Amino acid sequence: MSTQIFVNLPVKDLDASKAFYEALGYSVNEQFTDENASCVVVSDTIYVMLLTEAFAARFTNKAVADATTTTEVINALSAESREAVDRLADVALRAGGSRVKEPQDEGFMYSRSFADPDGHQWEVLYMDPSGVED
Repeated sequence: MSTQIFVNLPVKDLDASKAFYEALGYSVNEQFTDENASCVVVSDTIYVMLLTEAFAARFTNKAVADATTTTEVINALSAESREAVDRLADVALRAGGSRVKEPQDEGFMYSRSFADPDGHQWEVLYMDPSGVED
């Protein structure tokens, strides 16, 4: 069995956050969704758990970070091409996300970043395998 990752993100408005991630083309697993949380399926092994801030606070002894003012983590997703990077970043911006920084073009690697409506930072990147040394 492949290792799975569940990225847990505290959100202010669960319905708005679900709508944002659905606009990116991801589905919601209703079996693990209620008034406190929603499970967004990114792939067979990647899930984003959207947790209301009050619910998220139950899982930690620390304060829940305000991602609009603090970078708690930068989530990165691979894409199949530069065009796929642009497609996802453009959809995110149209769906209510915000630009974090300008696109980064390192020749063999291309990335763009955006923040979701709660300020959680995402990077989408394409890496040309022929440009990576063994």
